[in-house]
Amino acid sequence: MRLDVIPPQVHELCRALRERGHEAFVVGGCVRDLVRDDPLRIKDWDVTTSASPHEVVRIFGKRAIPTGLQHGTVTVLSGRGDHRLSIEVTTYRGEGAYSDGRRPDAVTFVRTLEEDLARRDFTMNALALDPTTGELRDVYGGVADIARRKIRAVGEARARFGEDGLRALRAVRFAAQLEFTVDPDTLAAIPETLDVFAKVSMERVRDEMMKILAARQPSRGLALMAETGLLARALPELAESFGVAQNRYHAFDVWSHTLATVDAARNDPIVRWAALLHDVAKPRTRAAKEGEPGEFTFFRHDLVGADMSEAILKRLRFPNRERDEIVGLVRNHMFWYAPEWTDATVRRFLVRIGPDAFGPLIDLRVADVVGRGRGEDPEIEVGELRRRAEETIAKAQALKIADLAIGGRDLIGELGLAPGPLLGEILRALLERVIDDPALNDRETLLALSREHAGARS
Repeated sequence: MRLDVIPPQVHELCRALRERGHEAFVVGGCVRDLVRDDPLRIKDWDVTTSASPHEVVRIFGKRAIPTGLQHGTVTVLSGRGDHRLSIEVTTYRGEGAYSDGRRPDAVTFVRTLEEDLARRDFTMNALALDPTTGELRDVYGGVADIARRKIRAVGEARARFGEDGLRALRAVRFAAQLEFTVDPDTLAAIPETLDVFAKVSMERVRDEMMKILAARQPSRGLALMAETGLLARALPELAESFGVAQNRYHAFDVWSHTLATVDAARNDPIVRWAALLHDVAKPRTRAAKEGEPGEFTFFRHDLVGADMSEAILKRLRFPNRERDEIVGLVRNHMFWYAPEWTDATVRRFLVRIGPDAFGPLIDLRVADVVGRGRGEDPEIEVGELRRRAEETIAKAQALKIADLAIGGRDLIGELGLAPGPLLGEILRALLERVIDDPALNDRETLLALSREHAGARS
C-alpha cells in the first residue's frame, strides 16, 4: 500500500488533531482504493476522529466549515493557496433508527474507532488508516474481502440495508465499478429490503445509476439490479423487457439486447442512457408478424420509446438539456440510410436530428448493431453516412437559422419589416432554400429572396 500518495494536507490535519490529544484516521473509500493499489480512483479524503465536532471547529478555526454538526461532520480546509484541500472530518459516531430509510433519526458520539466502523456499509469501506505509521485497522475483514474481490455487508446485511435504502444499490454499483462479486448473503438481503429502497429519492437513484453506466461493463450492475428486484422498483418500464423475444435479426431478447448495447456503447453518459432506453417501448409495441411464427414487429417503438424515456428521465430529475439529448437519440435511433440519398437529403437529416446530435446518434447505432449479437459490421450501416455528414458539417453549411448569412435584424433594417411572426416565417423559408442549395447562403442573395417572400405575402 502506497502511503506516499496521501496528500500532505491530510497528514497536516491528522497531526494537528493528535497534537491536541485526539485520535485521527483516514477512513472509508480512499483507504479501500489504497489497499486496492488504485490511488487514481481517489477523489476525496475523509478523516474520522475522537474529537467532538465543536473541538474540531475550535482547533481549525476559520478553516473549519460546520457542514453537518448535528451528524458530527466538519469540513476542514487544509493546506494553503492552490494546495488547499477540503477534507471531511467526522467524529466517531453510532447511529439510531432510520425511519426514512436514508438518514439516522439520531446520532450518538461514541468513544472508539471500532464502534464507529460498525456503522459502515461494507467491509471494504470499514477500514481505517493511520497515515503517519501506516497502521491499518481492519475489524471486519475488509482487506481479505478486497483480495477476494467481494462486496460484503458489515455485520448482518439485512440490517444494513434496512437502515439505509441506498446501500443495496451501492452494492450493485460497486460490483460494476470495481468488477467485484456480491457476497451471497449480502445479495440475498436486497430483495428483502426493497421497501426501504423505495424510500430513496429519485435523484440519488439517478446518481448511482450514472456511476453504473460509467463502468467498463455496465451490464454487471444492470443484471444485478434485474436479479434483485432493484430495477423493477427503480425503472419498471425496463423490467417489462425481460424475456421478450424479438425476431431473426436479433440473437437476444429485448433485455439481453439492451445489456449488450449498453456495454458496446461509447462511455459517455448521454449515449449510455440512450442505449439503456432505446428499446424501452418494444414490449408495449410488439406484434406477431402475420404468417411468420416466432417473428415480431415493433412498429413506432422509437416514437413511443421517446415518450416513455421523457417520463422516466423526468422522474429521475434529469436536467432539461440532458433529458432532451437522450430523448432525441431514442426518438431518432431507427433511421435508415440509403446510398441514393442526395446531398440535400443528408443535410435535411442533419437538420432534423440536430448537427450536434449526429455523433452520439451514430455511436448509439453502432452499439445497437453490436448488441444484436449477429456479428455484423456496423460500418456497413453507418460508414458512408458518417463520412458524408462529417463532410457536410466540416464545410460549415447552413443547417439551422443561426447559420444563415442574415437574421431578423437584417430583415427589419433592410426590408422595413416589423417584428412578428412574418420574420420567423421568412427565415424558415430561407433555410429551406439554402438546404437545397448552399450557394444561396449569401447576404445579398438572401435579402433578394426575402423581398420576394415578403412581397408574395403582401
